[in-house]
Parts: sequence; C-alpha cells; structure tokens
Amino acid sequence: MGIATVNPATGETVKIFEPTTADEIEVKLALAETTFRQYRKISLEQRSQWLKAAADILERDQRKLGETMTLEMGKPIKSAIAEAKKCALVCRYYADNAAEFLKDVEAQTDASRSFVRYQPLGVILAVMPWNFPLWQVFRFAAPALMAGNVGILKHASNVPQCALAVEAILAEAGFPAGCFQTLLIGASQVESIINDPRVKAATLTGSESAGASLASAAGKQIKKTVLELGGSDPFIVLESADIEAAATTAVTARMLNNGQSCIAAKRFILAESIADQFQSLLVEKFKALKVGDPMNEDTDIGPLANASMLLELNQQVQETVTKGGTILLGGQVISDRPGYFYLPTILTDIPADSPGYYDEFFGPVALLFRVKDIDQAIELANDTIFGLGASAWTNEPAEQDRLIEDIEAGCVFINGMVKSDPRLPFGGIKRSGYGRELSIEGMQEFLNIKTVWIK
Repeated sequence: MGIATVNPATGETVKIFEPTTADEIEVKLALAETTFRQYRKISLEQRSQWLKAAADILERDQRKLGETMTLEMGKPIKSAIAEAKKCALVCRYYADNAAEFLKDVEAQTDASRSFVRYQPLGVILAVMPWNFPLWQVFRFAAPALMAGNVGILKHASNVPQCALAVEAILAEAGFPAGCFQTLLIGASQVESIINDPRVKAATLTGSESAGASLASAAGKQIKKTVLELGGSDPFIVLESADIEAAATTAVTARMLNNGQSCIAAKRFILAESIADQFQSLLVEKFKALKVGDPMNEDTDIGPLANASMLLELNQQVQETVTKGGTILLGGQVISDRPGYFYLPTILTDIPADSPGYYDEFFGPVALLFRVKDIDQAIELANDTIFGLGASAWTNEPAEQDRLIEDIEAGCVFINGMVKSDPRLPFGGIKRSGYGRELSIEGMQEFLNIKTVWIK
C-alpha cells in the first residue's frame, strides 16, 4: 500500500499520502543543515520555553492526538491519550534538566584548567516505529532539540498522520523551521539519507533486520547510531512473590499496546510451587479482557497493526502447538469481524525448538514456562538472543540481588512492570540493540563530548 492510513480495526484504507520526492528531500536536508548552524547558538532558556510550549500543546490536544494514533495503529484510546500525556512529560523533563546535563564538567589535571564540554552534532536521522507513534519520536526529539541538534524523521509508513502531527506540534511550539522535519519515505530510501554528509548520526527503533540495515549503512560512513530493537522479555515469578499482584500486573505487562511492545512481558517463568496458582489467575484475568473497537473507552484489546502481523502471529502460535505446545486459552484469529484481531492467548508446554521458545511474539500471546528454582529461572531468562528488559517477582532480598546481578538485560524491574521513564536510561544488549535513550545518557548519545585543556 505504501504510505497510508489503514484503520486496523476495519481494514479500511482511510487516506493515501504522496511520498516525499527526491527534490523535496534535498530541500529539507539543506534547510536542516542551515537551521542547525543558527539553532545551536540559541540559548537553552529559549529552547526550554519552546519545548514546554510543545508539552502544553500535547496536553491540550491529547484527545485528538490519541484518536489519530488509534485510527492509524489500533491501540485502545485510553492508552493513546496516556501516550500523548507521557510525551508532554518527557518534553518537560528535558526542558527542566538540560542545563544541568549540558554544563561543563571540570577535571583536575596538569592544566591550568581542564573540563569537558558537551556540544550538538548536527542533523540527526530518526527512524521510528508505529507501535508508540508519538512517544518513540518525542523521547528522541526532546533531548535532541534541547541539546541543539536538529531532527529528520522517517516514521513507519502506516502512521503518516502521526508523523506529520509531531512536526506540526514542534512548529506551533515555536521551534524554527528546519529544526524538526518529517520525510514520508519508504525503508529503501533510508540508506541514501544516511549517506548524505549533512546527516551526522541516526537512531532507530524497530526490528532486528531494520536495525542491522541502518547500522551497516551508517558504519560504512563512520556515523554514530543508537538502536532499540526487539525483545522477548522474561517475567519471573518466584515462591515468595505476591502472586495476585504479579498476575494482575502480568496482564497489563503482556497486553500493553495490544501486546505490541518491545518491552512487553512475553515469557512468564514460574516457580513450580506457585505455577498452578499463577496460571489459574492469568487464565481468569485474560478471559475477562474485552476485545473490540479501540475507539471505545471500555475496550482492553484492539487489533494488531496490520494484516501481515496478524498472519505472522497466528503462524507462530500454530507452529508452537504443532511442535507440542498447549493452548490454554485463545490461539486463533477473530474471524467474525473485520480488522486484524487476535484472541488473548496463553500457551504452555512450549518446546525448545518452537517459535514460542526463541521468537518474539508481537501480539496478545503469553508464553508460560515452569522451573524448579532461581537457577533455572535465570538460565531460561537468559536463553534468548534478546536482552531488553526483565521483570522479576520475589520478596527475598537475596533473590532480588541475584536476579539484578545475573539477568542479561538493559533493565531489571523487581516486583513491577518494565516501563520507560524519562528519569532512567533505556536500552538493551545482545540483539536488542545498543546505546541508550532517556535520562542524561540519552542526551549524551548525540553530543560531541569535547575535552578542553588550557594552560
């Protein structure tokens, strides 16, 4: 279909967009470079005022923006509105903290004075995904703009209205023309943008294959990249945990964004002693979920983002069952209505040679595993190519320390759901990517960390 709004709740093509032409791309890149030369000299106080204005717009238009997200990628409207509000939060966080993050850091050396200065790099390309179509962009844009960089956005082709909305918000907030521009282009055109000498670095959130492609192209040009890729996050529940609280949180952690989140809990690793209790609670709570029109306030689960994702998820489930897995609940496409809906699903008895063991499942499917003890839990948690996040539930301090130390992931949440927070760095290891977003570390990824020595 190319670049278009297709309502995943109905399958209807709502609007088709003309791609940005080669001539238009050239104009935008030239404007970005010219703008950067002046924008980097604008005071932090002024940048902060503009970013706070963007936060005000996000809060003012939260309902409208939420409806646009829901229309284009299908997340429940309550979640979409919450996403717009979270974007305002990250804008205010960097508006309030950038001066501290960017100040010179003095060092005692043999010089009369030596210090570290943080300076922007220039034009940064952001290749962003559809699943959090505003949040993923603003968590890049807020620190990048506050640091004095300018942004070029290549968003997912199924959320063009969200992509254009971000540019419009920042323009209305007062940022100069050229500070943040959207290119409506396909994935095949990304490499040519990376190759352009005016683009100094790139960040991508998306699939492993997309990340590898971007990193390869950038590597040939010796350009910095940050990658946030897939995840098959473990959710470990040990004997001392509050099982009711863990099960309640597990539903939210798995079903967030209709199950389409890199940091969603996907593999539920349960101590044998509590596995039956947890499984029973999870089945009960999954059964209570309401699947339906994501524009309705009482809907818990909306559609998957597109037809190909629905097909892929169902194939993963069916292959896992063919190899010996057991369906406790769900396990099929909802075929009595239009759109790309899948039943909330729980699988157990998952063989090691099946997709349920080694793939990332991007949809409302929970994978249950049983282990004898914490040693097996950690071994299973780490037996994956991914390393994004992990949630672990125990009230034993020694077990908490062990889990924090030995789980291979970019973040570990104890007795809570994995989430992104502007105050904490976010990112993964292994094939989940590299680099960090958010907090001071996210801002520093696209800075020249310059050593200054004076005598």
